Amino acid sequence: MRIDRGIELTPEEPLGEIESLAGRAEAAGFDTILSSCHYFNRDPFVALARIAAATEGVRLGPGVVNPYESHPVALASRAATLQEESGGRAVFGIGAGDASTLSALGIERDRPLRRVLESIRVARDLWEGASVEREGVVTARGATLNYAVEPLPVYVGAQGPDMLRMAAKHADGVLYNASHPRDVAWAADRIEEGLAERPPGSRAFDFVVQASVSVAGEEAAARKTARQAAAVIAGGAAPPVLDRHGIDADLAAEIGDLVSAGEFRAAFAKVSAPMIDAFCIAGTPSTVADRFASIREDADGVVAATPLGPDRAAAIDLLADATGG
Repeated sequence: MRIDRGIELTPEEPLGEIESLAGRAEAAGFDTILSSCHYFNRDPFVALARIAAATEGVRLGPGVVNPYESHPVALASRAATLQEESGGRAVFGIGAGDASTLSALGIERDRPLRRVLESIRVARDLWEGASVEREGVVTARGATLNYAVEPLPVYVGAQGPDMLRMAAKHADGVLYNASHPRDVAWAADRIEEGLAERPPGSRAFDFVVQASVSVAGEEAAARKTARQAAAVIAGGAAPPVLDRHGIDADLAAEIGDLVSAGEFRAAFAKVSAPMIDAFCIAGTPSTVADRFASIREDADGVVAATPLGPDRAAAIDLLADATGG
């Protein structure tokens, strides 16, 4: 089963609210629910356990964990526990994490591509029942799981060209963090490069766009809510991405500095309309439907990610209408 219409829920509110939103999303026709993973929010795996209990058929998983805050063996075991608890509905979303967030924890994000790839290999070996011996970027000495689990599909959270190519070669799918068709078309070319090196006999690859979405009945309200996500994304965007959308690199850097300093209100105030258009899908259900249709010209599926809108419960219903639910 591939991801066609997914939604991301950020556990920034009490988990009872997340549980309620998850049930609403399943009833609205979404096939996958991801939980975002940030140390400053509630624990994503606890949230996912609550989501599993509140739903019956949706796939669910972290979107995405990183192998810096937690050891890859521990992550593999947590994901396996979710697989067991959900009756085989789990997916494993893993990526390199946000450099600025890791820096706040005193963690250096060294060799991200190699660390993610080795983490995938460790997890797959553990799920197959193997004892893992590895001395590399990831070290594991005789690591095993003392329970059996059905292996999970692995989705790599990716933005850069090398990570996209690696995901296409080695993983089951990619969660590409972008919201504009121009970026998705660029990523599709990188994925094709990776698929050209994919081992024969591998399962079909799933190209999923994890897009920041803000939807509301009124466009102005949706775009206002989108400013926060646009600030964070613009502040951390690579120069080629800024160039692709004609965005002033100095302004983006200034916004990034303000976000890093915790001066969020000042950062949001500097977000330009082109930044919202480039880094979010923001507007009425009609606007969202048109952008999703454009994205699907190159991608297999779409996950609607935070902020979702000024009213998250209402946004789930509006997104269901916009995406054919």
